[in-house]
Amino acid sequence: MPALPPAPGDTPEATLAAFVARATADAGVLGLVLSGSQVHDGMPTVHSDHDLHVVLRDRDASPLSELDGFRSAHLDLVVITLTEFRRRGLPGDPAAFSRYSYVHARVLLDRLDGEIAAVLDRKRTLDPDEARTAAAGFLDAYVNQTYRSLKSYRDGREAMGHLDAAESVPYALEVLFALHRRVRPYNKYLQWELERQPLGDDRWSAGRLLPVLRRILTDGDPPTQRALFGDLARAARAAGHGEVLDSWGDDLRLLLPPRP
Repeated sequence: MPALPPAPGDTPEATLAAFVARATADAGVLGLVLSGSQVHDGMPTVHSDHDLHVVLRDRDASPLSELDGFRSAHLDLVVITLTEFRRRGLPGDPAAFSRYSYVHARVLLDRLDGEIAAVLDRKRTLDPDEARTAAAGFLDAYVNQTYRSLKSYRDGREAMGHLDAAESVPYALEVLFALHRRVRPYNKYLQWELERQPLGDDRWSAGRLLPVLRRILTDGDPPTQRALFGDLARAARAAGHGEVLDSWGDDLRLLLPPRP
């Protein structure tokens, strides 16, 4: 018999509680992990649902496997096996984009004596090798995108330069967070992260960084791009990534502020 969809309660909390009780009674369910707005203090609104991961022993262990991808106004389900959960969000996984959803996630059920929690903890931060690889790769991409932008501005193609400037912003954020062994947050939570868990330098505070990013996204302002590049380049060199920058040779001059 096909699995019945979660019964809606009067509130999202009631719907979640009823489904958690149902899943807990299912021996094929090994773990329940809550993520999304509900695990970010101050972020939920009247429109927020509950994002819940249901971890199964295997696909045949529970009829709940049929509910993967279920969405309603109250509940959003991801139903995966333990094997899938171990690799989900990590480098090389097709769902690597989902990594941040685990950074502040909470374990609601762990039938494996802490293994669900341990798998979750592995996803919360970048290990040293992972951080170094990510920072180097994204730094090269960031320099490339900024170079393309400033070259277009130099050559009188401002509209194209603006587009490249906008595309440089995600790479800049990836570099910044990787340098701190942090997972880049979804844009929705960027200000929340910068305010609740500062990166330790006022240049990266919400009050200073967000206006810089908005200016670049608004019109690609070349001086603002160069200022951000200078700050990130200094941080990257201090972390041992000078080789990536130096590989650009004389082209790097375009990214530097003009000499007085």
